[in-house]
Amino acid sequence: MSVVAERLAEQSSLLVRLLWCDNANLIRAKSFHRDSLGTFQNMGIGITAACQALSVISDALCADTGLSGTGENWLQPDWNTLKISDSSQGHAAVIADIVQSDGEPWSLCPRNFLKRMIGKLSDEFGLSIKVGFEYEFYLMEEKEDEWVPAEDFTYASDHGFSVLQPLVDDIIQSLDKQTIKVRTAHAESGPGQLEMSLDYGDALKTADDQLFFRKTVHAMARQHGYAASFLPKIFADQCGSGMHLHLSLWQEGSNILADGHSRKLSPEAEHFVAGILHHLPALTAVTTPTCNSFRRITPHCWSGAFTAWGWDNREAAIRIPSQPGQVAPSNIELKTMDASANPYLALGSIIASGIDGLRNKMGLNEECSIDPGCMSEQEREKAAIRALPEDLSTALDCFRENNVLLKAMGDGLAKSYLGVKQTENNHFSELSLEDEVNMLLQRY
Repeated sequence: MSVVAERLAEQSSLLVRLLWCDNANLIRAKSFHRDSLGTFQNMGIGITAACQALSVISDALCADTGLSGTGENWLQPDWNTLKISDSSQGHAAVIADIVQSDGEPWSLCPRNFLKRMIGKLSDEFGLSIKVGFEYEFYLMEEKEDEWVPAEDFTYASDHGFSVLQPLVDDIIQSLDKQTIKVRTAHAESGPGQLEMSLDYGDALKTADDQLFFRKTVHAMARQHGYAASFLPKIFADQCGSGMHLHLSLWQEGSNILADGHSRKLSPEAEHFVAGILHHLPALTAVTTPTCNSFRRITPHCWSGAFTAWGWDNREAAIRIPSQPGQVAPSNIELKTMDASANPYLALGSIIASGIDGLRNKMGLNEECSIDPGCMSEQEREKAAIRALPEDLSTALDCFRENNVLLKAMGDGLAKSYLGVKQTENNHFSELSLEDEVNMLLQRY
């Protein structure tokens, strides 16, 4: 009996779910019975190539994706990601790569894109990144056919956090069983809103864990009578939900973000960060990839609406957090990101931008120490600070014009992604926030 078979038997797992994440960032799954492990252990289950042409709206194929009802691939399980938890009792889950019939990676597989970018960063520069996400989400209840916040408390409210403690504890304990560690948790500013940050780690594992985290939060919330939603903007007059990215640059097992023990970034980190800021207008099509996302990306809302960076500046797109007891920085924080983003596509695109910064030895502009939204247009222009796109349509146009990101993704993946996102933009751009939330609340 294989190690996988032994684990499935020990935990009485009836089905094994093969998970993948599509261009709309929906977590999808196909499953097989544990007794069929011998059949599916190596190549997994067949899947239509059209899976990458589906939007968050419906299961109709999107136009202009380059995909149709022809073509077959396989969901090949990566058994290193196997999770057996009580969030889906009786079912195990494993992340799958989308591969071709010969076992070679499919060029339109988002997870393969991230793997390629991780490989390029290592091969060209001997570097790797470690990343961690801060997740914000709302807990909602349905009352009289209307979604309302589960609780009404203020930022970091101890009482509010205590009210939700049974759910919070169950989430953390379920994640513990999956070897996913929560670092911090607190009540956020919105009514019924929580924030949880996870341990940082290698980019691929962190992206995989994003799927397991969302899946666990949704499942545990349901068990407690709530609906959890990572939708970026649910209420017009309340805080949105981001998924801030914390990133550090590593070489030969050491964090090289700082220039020695000084307060400066290392040359490599400066080039990498400059690349992200340079490409950020186009990156927003991948890191904040829904019409709803841009309801959150507004000045004075701590969401990073400008291509600025600064120490402890929560209005800058990239913040360098101070660390207790040390001068040197250990990580940067990208605020212009939310959980409607496919983590593989987002991290892959961020790495591609950083690689371009390294290749061209891009330099950082001067630090922004104030809210860039309070600067005049002339002041921002002098400081080379640009406002980010205000809607998805503009972000998609920026992406289409960005040869670095298009080339990094490859023709097929870029075309399928743009086709899906254009379909979503065409549908949602004319909807009210209320209609948008009614459709998307439980999809994210």
